[in-house]
Amino acid sequence: MSEPPLKITVATVTYNAAALMERTIASVEEQNYRHVEHIIVDGNSEDSTLELIHHYQERNSVADIRHEIACLSEPDNGLYDAMNKAIDMATGHYIVFLNAGDRFHSPDTLSLIASAAATARPAVVYGDTHLVDGTGRFVRRRRLTPPERLSWRSFRHGMLVCHQAFFARTDLARSCRYDLRYRFSADFDWCIRIMREARRQKAVLRNAHTVVTDYLNEGMTTRHHKASLNERFRIMTRHYGWVVTLVMHGWFVIRGVLKK
Repeated sequence: MSEPPLKITVATVTYNAAALMERTIASVEEQNYRHVEHIIVDGNSEDSTLELIHHYQERNSVADIRHEIACLSEPDNGLYDAMNKAIDMATGHYIVFLNAGDRFHSPDTLSLIASAAATARPAVVYGDTHLVDGTGRFVRRRRLTPPERLSWRSFRHGMLVCHQAFFARTDLARSCRYDLRYRFSADFDWCIRIMREARRQKAVLRNAHTVVTDYLNEGMTTRHHKASLNERFRIMTRHYGWVVTLVMHGWFVIRGVLKK
């Protein structure tokens, strides 16, 4: 028997973000890849988010390329608790998190990811990211760019792959759920743990060699920059040890000065 088509789960976690949700929904809606599941986990929004989702589902029911759409709206215990709910709901072979306001770079983004994942079903497929402003206009490439060869040790140098450009095999995502001890940087820890598990399983990490996401540079990590950095320091000591973490942070300071 032939394998079922590779399905990709796109998970969007949102709360009172109707003004941003339209561009995210539109970018999933326009994907020319057929085997897409879009899971929206809403924190019981009080704005027009649910109305937008309802219209999205109506349009999808008569679209030429129909995707699966599921919505859960209920109170949660923060961003990463909602992301864990999305993982529990996912039925795709891979899962990626696309936040409200972020969008896929082009209509064939998921087709390109599916092609990259078709051989040997890698543990992770990853790509590049562009930063955009509040109107969706290009600002610049992300400063940290994905390496040709990625491993769990790569993140000693920082989060080289943006969370929104990191497609994890769903079975790994379930075994490495987000650690709710971290409020602002659990995604950093999650990616490292998934890559460590991939190494244990001798599974590959594959660069798709494409821009995956147009990332809105106004996320929670940006708004809580200092707290996020403190959490990342703790995460690095947990995975890489104190000596490596201190040495790398010394380099981060030097790198920051050189770039000014």
